[in-house]
Amino acid sequence: MACLGLWLLAASPAVATTTMVAFGDSLTAGYGLAPEDGFVPQLQAWLTAQGQDVKVVNAGVSGDTTAGGLARLDWTLTPDVKAMIVTFGGNDLLRGIDPGVSRANLDGILKGAEARGVKVLLVAMAGPGNYGPDYKAAFDAMYPDLAAQYRVDLFPDFFGPLIGDGPPDPAKLVRFLQADGLHPNPEGVKKIVAGIGPAVVKLLGEVAP
Repeated sequence: MACLGLWLLAASPAVATTTMVAFGDSLTAGYGLAPEDGFVPQLQAWLTAQGQDVKVVNAGVSGDTTAGGLARLDWTLTPDVKAMIVTFGGNDLLRGIDPGVSRANLDGILKGAEARGVKVLLVAMAGPGNYGPDYKAAFDAMYPDLAAQYRVDLFPDFFGPLIGDGPPDPAKLVRFLQADGLHPNPEGVKKIVAGIGPAVVKLLGEVAP
């Protein structure tokens, strides 16, 4: 019986590790951080601790805009990729790119993922008010609109876990940012991962076995 049990275990097909791409800009790439402190390594460690059998691939490129993401989508989504976290928009904001252009690029990314059967978690960025209320309204609206259109999961704000409830407190926020005031430090990344982690686990649960 013991031999039969061992044979059955050996004959059972192994469950394949899910490959998930973290697709974005410097926030994804881990700009200014030691390799182990970046978003992807910390997320990988968090998911592993949660018992998730997943390989997180770092497809973050510092300085990338939504247009850059769309341009490299085809070679990023290799056949083994089953899930993707999409975090773009920060550099579009820094450059004052028309939100209509950013929306069209994100639309192309989500359309490409849908065509390949890749499950997506779309991570939003909050638009600033310095370009005027119309710009902010248009930018902020594109994430929930596209998430609803493509029926993908939405995480409402990448920096949300650093801000918490209530109005942003700059004095509190700065503790979690690097000297440039734009990118999270290791402790900031840790808080972001803890905040976004459950949404990623939910995404992985939607991947077909």
